[in-house]
Amino acid sequence: MRLSRFTAFSSSLLLGAVLALTGAGTAQAAETAALDYVALGDSYSSGVGAGSYDSASGNCKRSTKAYPVLWKNANAPSSFAFTACSGARTGDVTANQLGPLSAATDLVSLTIGGNDAGFADVMTTCVLQSESTCVNRVNQAKAYVDSTLPGKLDSVYNAIRNKAPNARVVVLGYPRFYQLNGTCVAGLSEGERRAINGASDHLNAAVAKRAADHGYTFASVVSAFTGHEICSGSAWLHSVNWLNIGESYHPTAAGQSGGYLPSFRNAV
Repeated sequence: MRLSRFTAFSSSLLLGAVLALTGAGTAQAAETAALDYVALGDSYSSGVGAGSYDSASGNCKRSTKAYPVLWKNANAPSSFAFTACSGARTGDVTANQLGPLSAATDLVSLTIGGNDAGFADVMTTCVLQSESTCVNRVNQAKAYVDSTLPGKLDSVYNAIRNKAPNARVVVLGYPRFYQLNGTCVAGLSEGERRAINGASDHLNAAVAKRAADHGYTFASVVSAFTGHEICSGSAWLHSVNWLNIGESYHPTAAGQSGGYLPSFRNAV
C-alpha cells in the first residue's frame, strides 16, 4: 500500500524529534515537510473576530491570526491555500472554495454548518427578544440540524473527497458560548444562555457524526474554550458588539491561537 504524503510528513516529524533527542542531527521538521494544505470553511476558519484581516480577501475577512495561518506559519507546508470565507454556508464551500483541492492535497481543515442552521438569526433573536422567543428559535434551529443539515454536510464532504481523495480532512466544531451560573452583564437570561449552549452542542454532535461517517476527523474545541466562554471573565469570544456586529460571538485572536489552533494541531 502506498505511503501517503501525509504519513511521510508525520514520519519526518518523528525522525526530526529522534535526531534532536539523540544528537544525531539538527534537521528541522518544517524543512522536511512536503505537505499541501487547504483551509476551507466559514468565519470561524477565516478568522472573523481576530482582526488583522487580509485586505485582498474582501468580505471574506481572512485573518492572519486565524488558526489555518497560525498552523501554516508553524509548520511551513509546501503549499497553502486559504479559501475560508465569512458567512459561508455549505453550498458556498462547494461552489466557491474547492478550487485549490486536488489529488495532491494532503490536509484539509474546515468549520461549516453554523450559518446553514441560522446561527446569526438565533443570536439576534435571543439578544433582542424574549426568553420564550429565543428558546423557540433555538428549537427551530435544532430541528433544522436534525432534518436538513446532514444532507448538506454530506454534499460538502463528498465534494471534498471527490476532489482530494488522498487528503486527511479535519472538521472542527464550535465552542459553547456562555459560562453558566456566574455573574455576567451580557444581557441574556440564564435560560437563554443554556439554550444557546445546548444548540451548539446539538450542532457539534451532528457535524461530528457526519464527519465520522465520511472517515473524517472531528476536532471539538469545547474543552479548549472551557473557562474562556462569554461571562467567564477571561473570554476568548466576543459578546454582542453593536459597533462591529459582524464580530459578535466569534473567537478573538486568543480564541484562535489558544482554542482553535491546538484543537486542530492535536487532530493533525
